Amino acid sequence: MSAVLKDNPELDRMTEEDLPEVLAIERKIYTHPWSETNFSDSLRAGYDCRTWRLNGDLIGYFILMVAAGEAHLLNLSIAEPHQRRGHGAVLLTEATGLARQLGATNVFLEVRPSNGAAQKLYTRFGFRKVAVRRGYYPAHAGREDALVFSLAL
Repeated sequence: MSAVLKDNPELDRMTEEDLPEVLAIERKIYTHPWSETNFSDSLRAGYDCRTWRLNGDLIGYFILMVAAGEAHLLNLSIAEPHQRRGHGAVLLTEATGLARQLGATNVFLEVRPSNGAAQKLYTRFGFRKVAVRRGYYPAHAGREDALVFSLAL
């Protein structure tokens, strides 16, 4: 599946210098955002961290970990003003393509049951729900489960 964008955003490697902008998006769109340490640790670990810029402005990013023939999409986020415009679909295409290029045969990810929009996107791409991780995410009232999705590449 592919999405066509009117503009021409650029995908690039994430660096420590990108983190203030990444964190600003993260804090705006999530009730329980990743911390700066989560992103820094991902960069230091050598995960495939990418930014998505439109006219120089950061509008999205993803964090992908690939090992032993499997990929785990740890984070894929689009800034609120740019959501529902095809950017998530294009970033997901980029992430799964990178996973395939790096030798993964499956991609896994977790999503909140309350995030219906993300679930629709993943399902549209052929991801299938394969498991539930109980109490995986922090929530306002305790913990929220995670739905585990998988895509065969």
